[in-house]
Amino acid sequence: MNNSCDKKAGGRILVMVAVQAEREAVLRGLKEGKIFDVLLAGVGPVSSAVNTTKVLATARYELVVNAGIGGGFPGLAEIGSIVVAQEIIAADLGVETPEGFHSLADMGLGPDRIMVNASLVKDLCAALRAAKMRVRTGPVLTVSTVTGTAESAAEMAARVPGATAEAMEGYGVALAAQEFGLPVLELRAISNVVGLRDRTTWQIKEALDILEAACSVLMEVLV
Repeated sequence: MNNSCDKKAGGRILVMVAVQAEREAVLRGLKEGKIFDVLLAGVGPVSSAVNTTKVLATARYELVVNAGIGGGFPGLAEIGSIVVAQEIIAADLGVETPEGFHSLADMGLGPDRIMVNASLVKDLCAALRAAKMRVRTGPVLTVSTVTGTAESAAEMAARVPGATAEAMEGYGVALAAQEFGLPVLELRAISNVVGLRDRTTWQIKEALDILEAACSVLMEVLV
């Protein structure tokens, strides 16, 4: 497997997750597949970029996957669905101005999004749907501060039309993979709605179960 994502080439695959509960769910889904290494990235884009880079500097991989749970934008990714990123966006990396938010790309300071291999996304989504899972695709946002109000959720959705899900690690993992010339995937099992922060409505256990099931399908697609 190389940048063109030859899925059956038999190379090793690195899966980075934020926390131990996600790691355990992913490992259950992968059934300890021998070509996968499932490691902790830590929470947030900086930690995930540093830890992914450290791993990639010491071992050879053919694909990097960021997997975990996350929030879904209303009307685009409901609780209980699985989101496969089409692009991974550093959504709050930029500057606020009186005219509004300007991203790194807006200011000519570098890219703020990383595209995911379209063929791999298509194959994985088809397999997930065949497994009767509720699959959504679209931009997945990486943020340093989780959205916690309806107003900020609406602002973020307007900033990135079609934004499907929000999490904290994808762009860091993807940037490290890009630095090593490797393709990347991001999978998010939706545990809550992006908006008003109300932990009583979150379905974390259910989302971890969905993540486990999705990773079982992922193994079938990649191995």
